[in-house]
Amino acid sequence: MTTLQSVPALGTHPASGSLPSRAETRDQLSRATYDLLVIGGGILGISTAWHAAQSGLRVALVDAGDFAGATSSASSKLLHGGLRYLQTGAVKLVAENHFERRAVSREVAPHLANPLTFYLPVYKGGPHGAAKLGAGVFAYSALSAFGDGVGHVISPAKAQRDVPELRTDNLKAVAVYGDDQMNDARMALMTVRAAVDAGAVVLNHAAVTGLRFTRGRVTGADLQDRTDGTEFGVTARLVLNATGPWVDHLRKMEDPNAAPSIRLSKGAHLVLKRTRPWRAALATPIDKYRITFALPWEDMLLLGTTDEEYEGDPADVAVTEADTAQILDEAAFSIKDQQLSRDLITYSFAGLRVLPGGPGDTSKAKRETVVTEGRGGMLSVAGGKWTTFRHIGRTVMNKLAALPGHPLAEDMEPMNRLPRKLPLPGIANPNAVAHRLLVDGPAPGPRMAPDTARHLATHYGSLAFDIARLANENPALAERVHPDAPEIWAQVAYARDHEWAETADDVLRRRTTLTIRGLATDEVREGVEKLLADRD
Repeated sequence: MTTLQSVPALGTHPASGSLPSRAETRDQLSRATYDLLVIGGGILGISTAWHAAQSGLRVALVDAGDFAGATSSASSKLLHGGLRYLQTGAVKLVAENHFERRAVSREVAPHLANPLTFYLPVYKGGPHGAAKLGAGVFAYSALSAFGDGVGHVISPAKAQRDVPELRTDNLKAVAVYGDDQMNDARMALMTVRAAVDAGAVVLNHAAVTGLRFTRGRVTGADLQDRTDGTEFGVTARLVLNATGPWVDHLRKMEDPNAAPSIRLSKGAHLVLKRTRPWRAALATPIDKYRITFALPWEDMLLLGTTDEEYEGDPADVAVTEADTAQILDEAAFSIKDQQLSRDLITYSFAGLRVLPGGPGDTSKAKRETVVTEGRGGMLSVAGGKWTTFRHIGRTVMNKLAALPGHPLAEDMEPMNRLPRKLPLPGIANPNAVAHRLLVDGPAPGPRMAPDTARHLATHYGSLAFDIARLANENPALAERVHPDAPEIWAQVAYARDHEWAETADDVLRRRTTLTIRGLATDEVREGVEKLLADRD
């Protein structure tokens, strides 16, 4: 492994085409009057900023933490139609989800999503029978126009060949269907980049300290740069509150008497080393409404999720011992004990689903998006699913166009006149990119390792060639950050200069997979911090 002393240095010259400095961005934000200020850098805010910038509006986006730093990087990593929604007869919703899923995974971001086969094991005494699940997965695939094959039922023996750790005791049959998978943090980051390419100005680690008012209307926000304490402000014709679990906190800044609009549901996940290769995922019914997932993801195994009401501070959400025990116990319905050893756990994370306010079990609540307008004219958007992030962005834009008085309508292109499936940056066939990275290695020195080439191709698409150039120009950047991970130091430099990375966690947790693999050691962290500090 590269030692701290030999962490590559790039000198004082920023990389070609690198981002403006934070001071330059703050100055830009302070001087202009924006059509739209989006507060919140989760996927809802990012998608809205992307669509707003495409429509011709002058857009600013800020977040108190990192982009996708909370809920949007704590999902189950799925782009899916929502099989469980068929239980409630939400056929139209499933069909709409499938449309968005296919659009993202096939046309918008095929370099960031990959198809995944799911097995639903049917055990004796389980909540559903084989005939019901077989009919369910057939209907599910039909609503996707059979784009992932026809949902069907296979034998336990055939399923175990693809999932060697599948528990076969009392296993009667296995239903099969298809969905898609992603790295949510990388998908969000590429959407930020798309928003910037369309003209948006963005800044992470910038916390709102107060709202600006003009004659009772919200017309901007006062902020503090959390990296150095600098205070500045942004003026905007309209402010969108897309702060996720904090949406009511910001609404109370607008109106101290604002009633709660949402409730929160906590979802916890575990990441484990795999004992053997998995070629399919497991979706095991726990009861009539809940499913527990076991997903091969980033060379690891992702288990989850929980679903329970959360009433604490969103900043304090964490995986508890009870969460860990529940996830492992539920996984044990269909997974053999040796794969569920606690010694295999490399990481755990928890996020908060934002649900419409009201009574009832959170596991049965609709994952719908709610858009409200406050007393000061601030719009607040909350809820929804990762799969439909583009649809949510369009929905908010249509709401903006229809506001009383139409304050922004004259300046924005209607959504129906914009491309429906505009691709995210780096769009490319990841197999072709990986091949090129392997073939076009540097003339002197070793070629890129196959696992690194594949990793770059599936996390950056064609932008992987920019990282390869950095590694070619500085051989030290071609070295692995950790011997057990595919990442190389060029990715850290690239995250610093092109992906708004400010802290070691920004790099290790959201721009690479080192944290989830359990490889963010003190030495790795110090090396990343050293390289980040070498930005000036």
